[in-house]
This record gives sequence, structure tokens and C-alpha cells, in this order.
Amino acid sequence: MYQFPNHTDTMLKIASLTFNPIQENTYVVWDDTLECIVVDAGNSTPRENAALQEFIERNGLKPVLAVNTHGHFDHTLGVEFLKQTYGIPFALSAKDAFLLDGAALSGGIYGVHVGKMPSIDLDLDGQAEIRFGHTVLQVIPTPGHTPGHVSLYEPTEGILFTGDTLFRESIGRTDLPGGDYSWIMRSILERLVPLGDRVRVYPGHGPETTIGHETLYNPFIVEVLNNEVNYKG
Repeated sequence: MYQFPNHTDTMLKIASLTFNPIQENTYVVWDDTLECIVVDAGNSTPRENAALQEFIERNGLKPVLAVNTHGHFDHTLGVEFLKQTYGIPFALSAKDAFLLDGAALSGGIYGVHVGKMPSIDLDLDGQAEIRFGHTVLQVIPTPGHTPGHVSLYEPTEGILFTGDTLFRESIGRTDLPGGDYSWIMRSILERLVPLGDRVRVYPGHGPETTIGHETLYNPFIVEVLNNEVNYKG
């Protein structure tokens, strides 16, 4: 299934494409220069590769970077295709490199064929921001789902790509290798919630949301805010 909600009410344009059996959200993000980045490229078949390439070319976009919030296989399946097709670098925290090494095994558990995994060209660990066109995205470390997980934030328009840290009314799993519940809740409550209620959240799976919606309706957040759970352990 492919979805193309091109948000033209902002200077920053965003298209979401839902790929692979895990139903992962791949985001194409661009501004008026037509330079674009692809966030969490999960395209995994020739048909999905063609859909992504056709969208990029139909809109006259110029890919300059493949960037990942984290290293799980369902978010990295299409990165090598982008690197080979457009000659662009790949950005990921090196703390998640072990997930690339184990991608074939992880994919096999879910019945997903995993091809060649990309090498990391830009280590996001310690990287404050990424730039393309006229756009600057802040790199916010949000460990918990994985050790090297980051979120990407554009403060002027209040746009936040959360990967598998924060979903609509849920959070990412912490029972996978490298996961930690205490850390994911620290990431959400201490680094994402303070960004403000109006911030629009684009997660790695499922529909969009806002920080304001999550502070009211996300049970994992609400139970902490109501002092029902001590997330710090």
C-alpha cells in the first residue's frame, strides 16, 4: 500500500509511502529547492523501489541523503537502492551498526528477505543537525527502542520524525536487542514532549499525531504524568 499525503500547507513538503510487510512509513522530505532526503527507506521489492523512484522523478526532486532514525531492518531495506540509484550517502548512528549486521537474521524471523545492507557514511552520533536545500533538521538522540535511535526535528514549522520511539497512542518496543523502557520514556518525556503540543509527529509506523494529542491520550505517557508509573526505575 502506498500513501502520498503531500503536505503543501507548509514550506517543508512531506510524502509518506508505506512499504514492506511490516507496514513501515518511508518519508520523502523536500523544500522549494527540490533537494530532498529520504527518511527510513523501507522499500523492499522491485515494485516498491519503482514506486519510490517514480515519485521522486515525477516531482523533479533531487535526493541528497538517506537518513535513518534507527537501524532496524524494516527501516533500512531500501537504503542500498537509494545509494546505488542516486549516489547519495547514508546517515545513521554508529550505535545501531550492529543492527545492520544482524538484519538478515532479524528479517528471517518475520519472513522478510533482507538483501545487502548499506554502510554508514555519516555517523549521527554527536551530529547536531542535517541540512538540505534551505532546511535544517535538528538531530535529537532518543535512545530506548534502539541504542542509537534519533528523532529529526524542524522547529520553525514544528515537524518531528520520531521513527519507532513515539507512535500515535503508543511507543516503540523495548523488548528487542538494545531496547530499554526507562530510556525510551526518558527520550519521550524529557526530549520530545517539551517541544510543545503543536508539534506534528510523523512516526515510523501508523498515522500522524501531535505531541499535544499524545500527552492526553497516549497511555504510556499519561500514566507517568499522572504519577502512576516511575519511568526512571
